Amino acid sequence: MMTATWTVGRVLQWTAGYFRRKGLPEPRLEAEILLAHVLGWERVSLYVNYDQPMNEEERARYRQIIKRRVQGEPVAYLVGYKEFFSLKFKVTPDVLIPRPDTEVLVEAAIERGRNQVGLLKVADIGTGSGVIAVTLAAYLPQAQIYAVDISEQALLVAMENAAWHGVADRITFIPGDLLQPLVNADVRLDMVAANLPYVPAAELSLLEREVREFEPRLALDGGNDGLTCYRRLIPQAYGVLKAGGWLLIEIGYDQASQVKQLLSGFQEVRVISDLAGRERVVAARKENL
Repeated sequence: MMTATWTVGRVLQWTAGYFRRKGLPEPRLEAEILLAHVLGWERVSLYVNYDQPMNEEERARYRQIIKRRVQGEPVAYLVGYKEFFSLKFKVTPDVLIPRPDTEVLVEAAIERGRNQVGLLKVADIGTGSGVIAVTLAAYLPQAQIYAVDISEQALLVAMENAAWHGVADRITFIPGDLLQPLVNADVRLDMVAANLPYVPAAELSLLEREVREFEPRLALDGGNDGLTCYRRLIPQAYGVLKAGGWLLIEIGYDQASQVKQLLSGFQEVRVISDLAGRERVVAARKENL
């Protein structure tokens, strides 16, 4: 009796079924992304070569990556990249995996920055993989951006992403704690954007396994109520922003009212929701004196 050949299509079908039985949320999509990565192809090539047999070495490498995925390791870390705002970004376990939620923050920043004439000075605080800084540099050609992170390993990833997208000449990468390096240097800014840790410490254990066990705790733990970093950032931002400058921060779905109470001296405070209707970003403008 002849054994059926393990073609690309057959491997995909088997993997999608296996992932579905394991309860993964997007079994077919994840199977395609991982197989394309193992083969070094674009995803569309899987269908162009649907009937092509896979050799034993390719199947062995794919089995290993499947095993890691069902043990909880995120797809983005397995393949080494994540798409954000239609751009591709390198990610490693040193940085938080970019989420669509943060695109709400980026869209709000672009909307407020695009009409400024002349140099637009922006700080991205807690830059991580650099998705905010790099995307703003790509969409706001008049922007000069300071990207700050307390993790030097994260900054190295962000620097690679800036070089990859050709915007490294307009981003200054700075190791440091929140806005303190810019406060010390007496830098004046038109905009501060920040996606800081905002998960309350008591809720970290409730996060999905792939987040809880694989993503950097430093980028998740927001202290007792999730707002420890923002309590420090907001007065710093008020000090470095020019009159009329914008502060934009990503928040948890139930934190808007608490954050608004911290924004003394700011005006035009607006809460922006994501596509699911969850409150996701607080935008506030420093008063014009």
